[in-house]
Amino acid sequence: MKVAKDAKSQVKLIMAAVFVTMILWFIPFVDWIVYPLRLFVTFIHESCHAIVGALTGSSVKGLVVLANGSGFVLVSSDNWFSSFLTSSAGYLGTTFCGAVLLVLLRYRANPQGVLIGLSVLTSTVTFLFAFLIPSLNFYAFVGFKDVVFTSLVGFILSCLLLSATKLDRAWQEAGLAFLAVQLILNAFLDLKTLFFLNAPILGSDINTDATNMARITGLPAVFWILIWIVVSVLIVSITLRLYAISRRRNESLFEDLD
Repeated sequence: MKVAKDAKSQVKLIMAAVFVTMILWFIPFVDWIVYPLRLFVTFIHESCHAIVGALTGSSVKGLVVLANGSGFVLVSSDNWFSSFLTSSAGYLGTTFCGAVLLVLLRYRANPQGVLIGLSVLTSTVTFLFAFLIPSLNFYAFVGFKDVVFTSLVGFILSCLLLSATKLDRAWQEAGLAFLAVQLILNAFLDLKTLFFLNAPILGSDINTDATNMARITGLPAVFWILIWIVVSVLIVSITLRLYAISRRRNESLFEDLD
């Protein structure tokens, strides 16, 4: 693999994160490690739905993360465009968030600032969409137990992100690389699962983001899954391209990654 000289250490960090992730996926009895990561990915996925829905004029009734690692966002809208963007925001938004973390890592953004920003964003989304709005609606759309569990998940995630700022810079960067890899790989893994759930022969009647898109546009759910996969691949490809471009104009561009 050819990478820019000044990106070599960063690429090794990403490769290490991928390697650790693969180990965690296939080693039995490590659910206690994978479970918080699953909740984190789900929280980001649902947050993307909620944020895009709110920004495009939809009425967000609540954000829920379930104990089994799944989640949903209740949204109502008469705006076709808002519904279109909101339904697409989950998987694409998760991939995009992972890509943003990789870009920040590439350009050596202050990892402490990034962690604080993530913590603030997590706590804000938790307060607004997981706690405040469902509570103001007197739990008519989201049950009290779901509000408590989701709020607790968001609070713990926010605290963990904030506590990571106490680590050395190297560990902070490693943590951000690991979270970026989790978001991207899990987005692709979930898209694969979604494809089989909506396959013409093997598919089920489970309501998903893809079936929402099918209702909105009249096009098959599988079509939108394939579109999301292609767009996600493009996002990741463009992001990784930055690791092949040197940030220093006066040095050799490429170096082999041992």
